[in-house]
Amino acid sequence: MTLQRYLITDPDYYGESPDRFQKSIEEAKDFDFILYRDKKSLNYRKFAKIFSDVLKGRGIERFLIHQDIHLAHELSAFGVHLTSTQFDKIKEAKLLNLFTIISCHSIEDIEMAVQSGVDAVTYSPIFETPNKGLPVGIVQLETVVKMFPNLRIFALGGVQSEIELNELKKVNGLFGFASIRFFI
Repeated sequence: MTLQRYLITDPDYYGESPDRFQKSIEEAKDFDFILYRDKKSLNYRKFAKIFSDVLKGRGIERFLIHQDIHLAHELSAFGVHLTSTQFDKIKEAKLLNLFTIISCHSIEDIEMAVQSGVDAVTYSPIFETPNKGLPVGIVQLETVVKMFPNLRIFALGGVQSEIELNELKKVNGLFGFASIRFFI
């Protein structure tokens, strides 16, 4: 099975310019899922609307909004990507028919996510990545994928090139990978 590719936006690459942001979304390619994630912008709703409009205009359905369940629902997004502090929001997101992904950093996190009915998780960091702590590595990723064979798991963290991608392709049952830098 081909790994699903999950592009995560980052304002470090487009700044506060709506035009630059729109252009970056118009030019984004080679992904299966895409997430609007911006922890800095004072214009989050405006940029989320641009994101939604551009992707809908391109006929791209599998776009997600970070953290904000109600905004994702309002924009008719495919889903929402919750942070590792939002386990209590999974059921609410599912009630709104949102494909729900949550960030996980341990087996306990994943167990809690599965019990809450999540659709997918990101598990991280797999490889070394700035400011994200020690990587769990491929062996731990393989263990997690085997423990949760029916869960869509995206490997996240430090996936920058075909080098890391080739390592991930060796993990039987891995659903996909998520990255910022790989897509830039």
